[in-house]
Amino acid sequence: MPMPLTPPAIEDVSVLARYPFLPQSSEFIREQLSSNGITVEGLIEEPWLEDVRRRGSLRLVEAVTHKDGIDAATTIDISSDIGRMTEALSFLHAMLIVCASFEDRLLTRWVEGEASRADQLFGMDGKNFDIIARTYLSDIRSEPVPGTTEVTYHVPLVDYLELCPKITGRYWRLVNRPVKAGWVRMDPDVGESSRQRTARLLKERVRTSLTADCASRIAKMDDAFASLFADPVDRILGLLSESVQAEMPMSAAVREDWPPCFESAVAELSQGINVNHTGRVFLAAMSRAMGHTPEVTISFFANAPDYSADTTTYQVNHIYERKYTPHGCAALKTGARCPVSFGDDRLCDQEWMTHPLKYLRAKQRRRYQEENQAEIQADESTAGTSQNRPIDVAESNELDDSS
Repeated sequence: MPMPLTPPAIEDVSVLARYPFLPQSSEFIREQLSSNGITVEGLIEEPWLEDVRRRGSLRLVEAVTHKDGIDAATTIDISSDIGRMTEALSFLHAMLIVCASFEDRLLTRWVEGEASRADQLFGMDGKNFDIIARTYLSDIRSEPVPGTTEVTYHVPLVDYLELCPKITGRYWRLVNRPVKAGWVRMDPDVGESSRQRTARLLKERVRTSLTADCASRIAKMDDAFASLFADPVDRILGLLSESVQAEMPMSAAVREDWPPCFESAVAELSQGINVNHTGRVFLAAMSRAMGHTPEVTISFFANAPDYSADTTTYQVNHIYERKYTPHGCAALKTGARCPVSFGDDRLCDQEWMTHPLKYLRAKQRRRYQEENQAEIQADESTAGTSQNRPIDVAESNELDDSS
């Protein structure tokens, strides 16, 4: 079920500034540019827009370095015209930098950061939540909880079926949600209200919408336009590279033995890319089989879009206690978790290669043989040198005596 083609009108400009990624906010951003006489060049160079650029850079840095996404508490006063303009145009500035980078990893990080921030803000915004939900869902209903000021939300089954597979955890399985007459009840759970649980669904729509918007901008962006953002792009890509390297918990030498399927799952999660259920279970089980501690395995999931320390710890410990066996190659292909095509990796192309553990052992065996061969060659080289050098008098006598 796609987003509504005609979202509900939002008259409150403060809401449009607080949520500049809403489809209703695009016209508001254009008005901010035109009414203040701001061009793209001005957005980059005008001294009086330094606060806008600083705020945009902060949004990007938080998206790259903050494991929980952009901090919802990092906001500015949007009760004034200048505050609303700064918040809206800083979002545009950040988006243009991301698009001008043509870098998928940065795009993924930034989108996830903005979507996570939206998730937090939606969950706290009781006043505007209904109209925001109707922007991203085909409909929504609410009923008061007797004796409290809280409400319980119900979302259409068609929307829920599209969005829930993208979220991990027992709560989100349809069998665990009450359904009546085509409506799914979003009960509170794990310290979160019904509104916060529903906001988690909206996060998926925000992520999809932002990704599509960026893809459209990138397709229209030429080199001349992208070059205007060369300096901020270089800075943020440098920060991204440092962050990704710091997040990889194993050294490059150890990773040389990793099967491509395991390497792919770890790399995607470290970049904030969602990995499906098959991939997550495989990663944890494979990590256990490779001898990693539960703590190392848990660290692989730290940048997952829906990361929860408590949930991840519980699930990883469960896999370790039950001693899960990693998926074989056939199961990984069926679960869309095999990243290798024929010809990409000669070892994977072998007929006997049916399991990632076979790949790991083969790589370890080859490395062991290569290291031993290098030691043998080094010994022979040393021996050859000693045999060819001149023999002094003392050594000559010893050889004569031994003969």
